[in-house]
Amino acid sequence: MKATEHSNQTTRATGPLRLLLRSPASLLSAAVLLLFTLTAVLAPYIAPYGPFDVAYSAGHHVVRLSPPTAHHWLGTTNWGMDVLSQVLWGTRVSLLVGIISAVASALIGTIVGLVAGYVGGWIDELLMRATDVAFALPFLPFAMVVISMARPSLELTILLIAAFLWRVTARVIRAQVLSLRTRTFVRAARVCGSGPVKIMVRHILPNVLPLSFLYVAVGVQSGVMLEAALSFLGFGDLNQQSWGYMLNSAFRAGAMRTAWWWVLPPSAALALFVVCAFMITRAYEDVLNPRLRLE
Repeated sequence: MKATEHSNQTTRATGPLRLLLRSPASLLSAAVLLLFTLTAVLAPYIAPYGPFDVAYSAGHHVVRLSPPTAHHWLGTTNWGMDVLSQVLWGTRVSLLVGIISAVASALIGTIVGLVAGYVGGWIDELLMRATDVAFALPFLPFAMVVISMARPSLELTILLIAAFLWRVTARVIRAQVLSLRTRTFVRAARVCGSGPVKIMVRHILPNVLPLSFLYVAVGVQSGVMLEAALSFLGFGDLNQQSWGYMLNSAFRAGAMRTAWWWVLPPSAALALFVVCAFMITRAYEDVLNPRLRLE
């Protein structure tokens, strides 16, 4: 009996994972994202140079705009910096922004949606009007104004992206909570004397966490893209090397068309990461909503 129960628990735990990785596209995307993560973690150890180190030739001349060579596999920039090293270090910065901003935005959106959906009344009205205001603000113009008034930094970029991404999560979680709060198990908990906080945390939150995890996955790719957009426009942290900052440097140097080895690697890394993250998100949606697998 115990063996059968243990087997059922194992099947329930591993079932979603098997569904998530059952397609070749999802499996390949997961492998690529794992490679990006390992690159971000190991960047200080595998990068040939530092992100701002200048390379010199044997004659002590700066190696400017050099095509790929045996010493510089992806060439150099106009300041003689190794492109491969910048891409590796940029992976670290881009993923750091994406992951932290995604987790923070999902946490904020889950709390707002949970409280608004369960408590209702004027609290729901207040929180939803704040969400409407957040929806009305365009991210890039608002972020550029704020960064122009403050000192550009990685922390400010993460804060702005998190403040932008939480709004969708809040609306979706609220809609789910409005459905859950009328269920029998919630009414039973209320009859047994459970307070609002206990009901939200112990009974409703576990049922909306899968949606929160989905928006963490969505938020990572959105965070990476938004950080790249800000950096490309010149509003990123000048002390941190990211994919967007690399493209901004190439644009300012007028090398977008001439130095392909400088432009192509960060562009390809950004596109590959976003596509793989989207494939994982799409597969996770299939796990959450079985009806999508029938389409």
